[in-house]
Amino acid sequence: MGVREIFILSEAQVEGAKSLPLITQRFFTLSFDLASYDYLLFTSKRGVEAIERITHDWKKVPAFAIGEATAKHIQELGGEVAGIANGYGENLVKMVAQIAPKGRYLVIRPKKVATPIATLLRKKGIRADEAVLYETICQECHKLEKPPKGSVIIFSSPSIVECFLDCFGWDESYKAVAIGQRTAQVLPSCIRPYIPLTPSLKACVELAKKL
Repeated sequence: MGVREIFILSEAQVEGAKSLPLITQRFFTLSFDLASYDYLLFTSKRGVEAIERITHDWKKVPAFAIGEATAKHIQELGGEVAGIANGYGENLVKMVAQIAPKGRYLVIRPKKVATPIATLLRKKGIRADEAVLYETICQECHKLEKPPKGSVIIFSSPSIVECFLDCFGWDESYKAVAIGQRTAQVLPSCIRPYIPLTPSLKACVELAKKL
């Protein structure tokens, strides 16, 4: 077999991989009083995009980001980053509890989450509210082309796993890379994923190149 093609199942662009936009977002409009909060908490770039659609005033509130890509997007839009976790929700909670446990937080989140961050914060005695500003939905399968045999498929969230398998099923010639343990856990037992040391798409692509 020659060089395997590598697919990221979103619009994200990473050198060495092809983008297969399997998911999209539906954004919601909510009203909230940002003046009531000391910090915002973002679990993805999509959350940043979602709040930007509602108000530009969010940039006046310091924000914690789940990872480097989210933090970069906050800064690109003019926001202030108060802290950056390593890509896992549990570690984001630990960081917040260590750095600023007395603050009041607004967690910007999708409709469906892998880690209940606001709940975990409240269990630690930290004041945290939630704003559900978007949801991830599958694209229409007939508009998409199935990856060829021998491809490496990068799964970056549990919802992407569901969309991919519903659309294409699984070919035994594929290799799977999961961005983290929670995504790996929702894969069927017949699929054994590789997991990078760092939960980022760039790390996933680097790992995929070695398969």
